[in-house]
Amino acid sequence: MKCPRCGSEMSQDSHRKISLQMCYNCGYIEGRNVGASMKGKSNFEHMKDLDFNEMSAFLAAGLGLDEQKIADWLNDAEP
Repeated sequence: MKCPRCGSEMSQDSHRKISLQMCYNCGYIEGRNVGASMKGKSNFEHMKDLDFNEMSAFLAAGLGLDEQKIADWLNDAEP
């Protein structure tokens, strides 16, 4: 199932009484309103709001690479 906010693949969240689909990139949970503020947001605008861990997970999922390699690359790029 694709996330209606960011388009990423959603994962099964089974830590609740009723299992729901959840997007780990933007935090959307199945059944919630998408809201007009998130529709039409570009990937670049979405990436500006992410912290370091969210950014490395987002890039690793999009590029199909190991998340640790992305985190190491991002650490080397910092001044």
